[in-house]
Amino acid sequence: MFIGEYRHTFDTKNRISLPAKFRKELGSSVIVTRGLDKCLFIYPKSAWKKEAEKIAQYSTGSAAGRGLSRLMLAGAVEADVDSAGRILVPDYLRTFATLAEKSVLAGVNDRVEVWNEDAWNTYTESIERDADAFAETLGTQAGK
Repeated sequence: MFIGEYRHTFDTKNRISLPAKFRKELGSSVIVTRGLDKCLFIYPKSAWKKEAEKIAQYSTGSAAGRGLSRLMLAGAVEADVDSAGRILVPDYLRTFATLAEKSVLAGVNDRVEVWNEDAWNTYTESIERDADAFAETLGTQAGK
């Protein structure tokens, strides 16, 4: 399980260091893809296989399902973790998530998310402000 948030910087070769606490579970090769909320998702290969199977179920149904499948499956790339714990992030993925030099890597259960630092700060401020309302909404839905 991935938890916590870490601030890291991209080097001049588009590489970013994965947090040491995440490296063992991520393994020597990961899948990086477009995520939701304009961030990237990084999955260990085993978790990606399960996620890709779920996403693929929607690939021939509705337009929304096809769109999500294309976004995440066609946008995915396998990245090797080098001896320094870094991965290379392709330009098209950095552009998608508007990743600048400073980024945030956040552990979110079965994946790691990579965010533009400013976008992460704005997003977390919003979530923190609305957390009570979210909890109430989710509690109401769970009771149904």
